[in-house]
Amino acid sequence: MDKIVKTDAEWRAQLSPLAYKVTRKHGTERAGTNEDFPKDQGIYTCVCCGAPLFEQDAKFESGTGWPSFYQPMDTEMVGEKADNSLFMRRTEVHCNRCDAHLGHVFPDGPAPTGLRYCINGVALAFEPDV
Repeated sequence: MDKIVKTDAEWRAQLSPLAYKVTRKHGTERAGTNEDFPKDQGIYTCVCCGAPLFEQDAKFESGTGWPSFYQPMDTEMVGEKADNSLFMRRTEVHCNRCDAHLGHVFPDGPAPTGLRYCINGVALAFEPDV
């Protein structure tokens, strides 16, 4: 995979202020901000670099107010690291291609994985199947 590296100024010029804050500065959007994702078949990509991250078939309604998936399309594309900020122990997930912060993964999801990838909607773009 080709790594995408840009300057802070390049990211700021490319992204909306909220997408920049979330993906480049490890922010979090308010819950319920992006509940209007399509129900059509397609894939969710990284808003920063376009890397394919999640399939529509892996999306589920978690009731949290953030888009949730039980698995990434390719585990090589979604990286994990420990996040001990805000006095909590969590696992952050990021795009391995451009290091964009996506959200967190929790062990309370549905079968078949039991995982809940809780992703900031502003970190995703949707590409419908053609």
